[in-house]
Amino acid sequence: MSGPLLPRPFFAGDVGERSAPGEGTAVAKTLTRVASAPRPLPQRAGEVRGAGEVNSRHRVAVLYGGFSAEREVSLSTGLQVIAALRSAGFDVTPIEVTDDLGAVITALTPRPDAVFNALHGRFGEDGAIQGVLDWLAIPYTHSGVRASALAMDKQAAKAVFAAHGLPVAQGRVVPVDELEYRDPLPLPYVIKPVNEGSSVGVEIIRKGDNRRADVARAWRFGAAALVEEYIPGRELTVSVMGERALAVTEIIADAGVFYDYESKYADGGSRHIIPAAVHPDAYARALDVALAAHRALGCRGATRCDFRYDDTAGEPGRLVLLEINTQPGLTPTSLLPEQAAHLGIDFPALCAWMVEQAACRA
Repeated sequence: MSGPLLPRPFFAGDVGERSAPGEGTAVAKTLTRVASAPRPLPQRAGEVRGAGEVNSRHRVAVLYGGFSAEREVSLSTGLQVIAALRSAGFDVTPIEVTDDLGAVITALTPRPDAVFNALHGRFGEDGAIQGVLDWLAIPYTHSGVRASALAMDKQAAKAVFAAHGLPVAQGRVVPVDELEYRDPLPLPYVIKPVNEGSSVGVEIIRKGDNRRADVARAWRFGAAALVEEYIPGRELTVSVMGERALAVTEIIADAGVFYDYESKYADGGSRHIIPAAVHPDAYARALDVALAAHRALGCRGATRCDFRYDDTAGEPGRLVLLEINTQPGLTPTSLLPEQAAHLGIDFPALCAWMVEQAACRA
């Protein structure tokens, strides 16, 4: 990893050493969220506030790690963010989170100016830690309690999207014991956890595939699973910053048969084509749907929407919204930083912008 050497993390439960203050002050111009005519996004960290202004959020705690199935992803995200914020001039306190909530609260004392939430998965992006930070009155990055909880519950999010006229896959939540004995939908179909991210636990059951019962018996993600129609075609994703959808990326999975965990995070696991080579109408539609989904759930800061695009019968094809991620990954292979860079926004500027958008009790 390039950039300055990182300090020893301040583990939740460790009341000793914290990181040394960063050098300088992040400066640049405050962004105004205007849906009809959004102002240009910053390209460098120095553009987040006006030159000469004092950064009111200089002391930032970065929460990362956690204890979900996505802990390793969060660790990678956290290290990237810590380095980026320090290079942007923030005084960073790294806090590696465990399942000891009391230790997390102790590590947040005295209160920082803001928390950068780099946690992924359950208890990190499902509204749990957001509620704690609201209680402590500490501004934090990304979405608030309600939007985070809705987005993490895939079926609840789908209901909101459908109510707003957005295109979603047909499916239903199925008890796992039912799944063991019969196909809940015509083949092929997709089985996924209701409240996990990063494609954890996702399985595709195709014609001639006899794995359904084995998948059900080995299921470790609760008593029910979300089963959806399988959408053939291509994998697309769109990131949103505030009131602007950034770009459309096509993802080609190389490590797996679809964009699974290995394809997302392994070196060389996938290829990203940006901008995606799809019909212009489909490209514009993906941007519009991503921003509409962001607004429908009441999200803030940065999000990322994942789509399937069925062009098997020609273009423009059928665009289907799969889910919205309220805590997009910020690892070396992640899509949000890549789309931001495509628009000239460097990684420290992206992270600094997130800090400036931090809020609580939202």
